[in-house]
Amino acid sequence: MYPKTSETKVLRDPIHGYIHIQYQVIWDCLNSREFQRLHRIHQLGGVFQVYHTAEHSRFGHSLGVYEIVRRMVNEVEDINQSLSEYEKIQVMCAGLLHDLGHGPYSHFFESLQTQTHEQRTCQLILDPHTEVHQALYRCDHLLPQYVVDILMHRHTKALMNQMISSQLDADRMDYLLRDAYETGTSYGTFDLERILRTMRVKNGVLCMKESGMHSVEDYIMARYHMYWQVYLHPDAKSYEILIQLFFSYYCQSDIHIPVFECLRHEMTNEEFIEMDECRMMYGFQESSHCEDKILREYAKAILDRHLLEWQEDPSEEEIQAIKKKIEAAGYDPSLWFVEEKKKSSAYLPYTESDSIIWIWTRHYELKPLSACSEIVKALLRMENTLEKRIYYVKL
Repeated sequence: MYPKTSETKVLRDPIHGYIHIQYQVIWDCLNSREFQRLHRIHQLGGVFQVYHTAEHSRFGHSLGVYEIVRRMVNEVEDINQSLSEYEKIQVMCAGLLHDLGHGPYSHFFESLQTQTHEQRTCQLILDPHTEVHQALYRCDHLLPQYVVDILMHRHTKALMNQMISSQLDADRMDYLLRDAYETGTSYGTFDLERILRTMRVKNGVLCMKESGMHSVEDYIMARYHMYWQVYLHPDAKSYEILIQLFFSYYCQSDIHIPVFECLRHEMTNEEFIEMDECRMMYGFQESSHCEDKILREYAKAILDRHLLEWQEDPSEEEIQAIKKKIEAAGYDPSLWFVEEKKKSSAYLPYTESDSIIWIWTRHYELKPLSACSEIVKALLRMENTLEKRIYYVKL
């Protein structure tokens, strides 16, 4: 009923071996300009400034998520039996397109706009002028809306929402394996094959057999280590803060760098599609020669990797002393000093506030992972203490 490609398309992938594409709608979405743009968006924002091989893109990750979803709907018998062919197409499209709305340098870009990347993703999918919308619409007129419903976690079939966004979803499983591989960090790995083999659907809920619980524990610990060692690395954050300082100053000034003018207002979909990291880098190069001294300094720091210094949990006396040193060196602390406060809950690899990983016990009961795993019980007992980190110009 739903058109397939003339032959199975295969794309080489370092994580999954091959990406397999059989449906024409998937192939058409992949070849849309909105999806091709993801080649020009780093998967890990500023992390490539710390782990120099982390140059992989949202494009590769999105294909990886699609491939895991494709395997789930075909290889996990309970999922295969629970979904119709059309529903499988819906959730595979959602896996492929889930990151369509990401701006340059990952999540940082959201600070420049009022929309989240999820909202922008849905806008692009529902916009009748985009190639990705047209590709979905050609397959079925209702497909764009169904894909958005999954991404917004409101599809009537909860299983499909869980596969894309939950504590144990295709998105997290791909980015952990891919990011560990691309950064050269072994502690982000876990047994994907075992997880898929022990995945079940009970009472309409995605769950794991109790015999697969240890693989899930490994997955959660992989998240813990990757967040601490990679995603929240202070030098990577330093690079992103430099970019934030640049745009905070630029958007409040009368300076005009043509490529950045669209950032002074809420961007249209067309402006967003054209805004990628190549365009950003060109703008920084232009800014490094502008008349404004502050903007020049920001731009050169970004281009030449002159990262900000950082310090954790400084006392108020230390903060004031650092600000005095900044002034003595000829810098304005309001432009070159940033204080960040975060709750340690941001670093937890697993909470049950958003969603629960369910375990199908040997007694044929559904129980939360926290009721079955001593490791998870210990993680949930971690204290939520307030942490402070300051960033400032290198003196």
